[in-house]
Amino acid sequence: MLTPRQIRIGWRLLALLAGALYPLALAPFDLPLFGIVSAAALCALLKDTSPRETFLRCLAYALGLFGVGASWVYVSIHVYGQAPPPLAALLTALFVITLALSMALPFTLYGTLLRKNNPLVVLFAFPSFWVLAEWLRGWLFTGFPWLYLGNSHVDTWLAGWAPIGGVLALSWMAAFSAAALAQAGNLRHRPSGFAAGILLTCLLWLWGSTLAEKQWTEPSKSTLSVALLQPALPLEQKWDQNALSNILDIYAEDTEKLWANDLVVWPESAIPELRHRVDHYLNWMDERASQQGSTLITGIPTQQGSTLFNSVIVLGEGSGIYHKRHLVPFGEYVPLEQLLRGTIRFFDLPMSAFSGGADQQPLLRVGNHTIATAICYEIVYQDLVASTAADADILLTVSNDTWFGTSIGPHQHFQMARLRALENAKPLLRGTNDGITALIDSRGVVQAQLPQFERAVLSGEITPRTGSTPFNRFGSWPVVLWSWVMVLLLLWVGRRKSEV
Repeated sequence: MLTPRQIRIGWRLLALLAGALYPLALAPFDLPLFGIVSAAALCALLKDTSPRETFLRCLAYALGLFGVGASWVYVSIHVYGQAPPPLAALLTALFVITLALSMALPFTLYGTLLRKNNPLVVLFAFPSFWVLAEWLRGWLFTGFPWLYLGNSHVDTWLAGWAPIGGVLALSWMAAFSAAALAQAGNLRHRPSGFAAGILLTCLLWLWGSTLAEKQWTEPSKSTLSVALLQPALPLEQKWDQNALSNILDIYAEDTEKLWANDLVVWPESAIPELRHRVDHYLNWMDERASQQGSTLITGIPTQQGSTLFNSVIVLGEGSGIYHKRHLVPFGEYVPLEQLLRGTIRFFDLPMSAFSGGADQQPLLRVGNHTIATAICYEIVYQDLVASTAADADILLTVSNDTWFGTSIGPHQHFQMARLRALENAKPLLRGTNDGITALIDSRGVVQAQLPQFERAVLSGEITPRTGSTPFNRFGSWPVVLWSWVMVLLLLWVGRRKSEV
């Protein structure tokens, strides 16, 4: 016969397994039902547990979630950061544990004051705690807004809510659906909770399908022909100074065939050299683009005084420069630099001494159109993108997902980019070094994309759009505040009941 301790361990292992299944909801697997079932399992496992047991079960769940969903971090650290396997495994484990704690700690309150409440209370408490945990993860320690439950619903009926409340609104509704499903365990004793949950879930999903038909922005009268160059350069070659001349020749040769397009896009850090050191080359490309009536946008590191930026510049029939605002720790700058620099090669990656750009920067211009830009990792920050998207006609993100290798990372990254187009109801251009390069319309639908790891060009047309969505104006705050109100209200009600 099992002891109570063995039973508790068994429940924690079940929570670990449930969390490990969660990433199947996201790209590249794209099985959103797994996310709801996984979250429903957690909701059921947290029923009537002590605060300590709530924390431990949620921690086990989160370890499974991030251990599988963020496994690509090991690839970045070991394969491309050249850290030895034991060290890469240790750093990845510390990363996963930190993320798991950021999810488990908020749910401790759930176990403290809400574990004795009825199913109707759980229906609103569980999704609110879930969203607050995601929101916390989005800014704590510079933020990791990855693996959100809402990301898995870019193609479901819930997607209609994205232009209103963004990805966190989708997360709340999906978690609500999970809480409703979890009430099936109470069907015999409290059928009203299950019935109410299913009824409200159906309402949210059906309403979302109706909202998906709404046109939040207006299309321009003319289209823009674009060409996105995917060079598929190996990372070891990209930062080899002896290969710079060859790299410049590759871009010039491939672009010469593309000047008939209104816009040509090169990926992040396409030119792996500071701007002022390749002025002659850039002036030549600027002249060629102007002669052909075309515009070229490229990623390139720039320098102002002693400050380095990860930038995007416009050449030819356009104007503007954008400096990346939200940098990747260790990849683009090293926290505690004086202590860590030189200890291992991972802390000395090429171009890892950047500074962040100003919060307010002019939009890029291509002819009469304006472009809001996000470089690589920035595209996962929904509010950062929304802050500039309202005044833009087109969204652009350039990236170098080579750091993820053949892992699931690039697919998750691409899925989040699609959601940014949907939230802001603007077309999005995604140019990368080796995939996933794509044209995405204002509904987040992929119009065309290139295979990964192939040197190729993606050509097509996009329709710029003007106007804004509610999410442009208010961002994630309405959903975050709603979640806080729900939590505080339910905590207050729970405390009043305990005092009676």
